[in-house]
Amino acid sequence: MPARAEMAEMLLPGDTNVHGTAFGGKIVQWMDLCSSMAAGRHCKNPVVTVSIDELHFHAPIRVGEVALLSARLTATFRTSMEVECVVLAESFQSGERRLCTSAYLTFVALDSNSRPLEVKPLELQTDEEKRVFEEAKQRRAARLERAKRR
Repeated sequence: MPARAEMAEMLLPGDTNVHGTAFGGKIVQWMDLCSSMAAGRHCKNPVVTVSIDELHFHAPIRVGEVALLSARLTATFRTSMEVECVVLAESFQSGERRLCTSAYLTFVALDSNSRPLEVKPLELQTDEEKRVFEEAKQRRAARLERAKRR
């Protein structure tokens, strides 16, 4: 099963904008942390963030709500790993959960000299895992093409 990580954060007033909703940068910070834990669990080494793709803010998170983050490894390549991260907001009063943010983050594993390190392949067992991996390969090809054009 691909590596995963989960975490929860309560949205406090210091993490919000004038509308009483989460600063986007705070959400991205939490996503980076949660996703790096999933990538690090897979390669058992430190990782660094290379890119964030398809970052979407679907709905706001309000003061007092809990942000529930879930990250799962979707693909491994030679030294890089793609992780999908989803953020839900949960209301204490109703228990209702709603999708707030989603993205794909790419990490590179590092050795003790901070050089890229080859990572073990992802063991794909289910049809769903194989489908997600194929989609990740397409996103990677698009990322590499964009990098070439720059």
